[in-house]
Amino acid sequence: MPQPVGKAILSRIYGHKRGWIFTPDHFLDLGSYQAVALSLKELCDSGRIRRLARGLYDYPRHHPKLGTLTPTPDQIAQALAYKDSSRLQPSGAYAANLLGLSEQVPARAVFLTDATDRRITVGRQDIILKRTTPKNMATAGRVSGLVIQALRYLGKDHVDQAVIDQLARRLSADDRRQLLRDIRYAPAWIGAIFRRLAPEDK
Repeated sequence: MPQPVGKAILSRIYGHKRGWIFTPDHFLDLGSYQAVALSLKELCDSGRIRRLARGLYDYPRHHPKLGTLTPTPDQIAQALAYKDSSRLQPSGAYAANLLGLSEQVPARAVFLTDATDRRITVGRQDIILKRTTPKNMATAGRVSGLVIQALRYLGKDHVDQAVIDQLARRLSADDRRQLLRDIRYAPAWIGAIFRRLAPEDK
């Protein structure tokens, strides 16, 4: 293993503990890209880390019964976003699933981003990053953004009282206040649902 780059990389990985997902870009302050890539290859060959896809690795977690665990789409997407210093917003069926509005775990997890389009497959999961407009990213990382994207996926004609009741159970008082603060970023029909979920104080 190259020295001292290899030791520094391994120390950083151990410092983040098991479950951390990373790319070579997480270590470029420690050495050249070539030295980092070689160190990561040697760590993979020794079984200390796992290569998930090209340029993507993790320090895998192990379960006594389930064995080596697969990282979540969000963990993978966050590691990809680090490379571009970008923001992410879960979208589509994945957003609906996160809010409990759909029980089906989608095979494709779609995230909106303010960086470049990306697509990566890890195991049976497709993680897709789609570049979108600044307005769609205005609520990135906030519960309001998640709700907007989930409701857009369901569509106006499929948002019934059961959906609204599920959101009401899922959202905290602070979450509801956040919906009102971000109502200007929502389409009019979703804004009306925000008001039903979080009526303004009289």
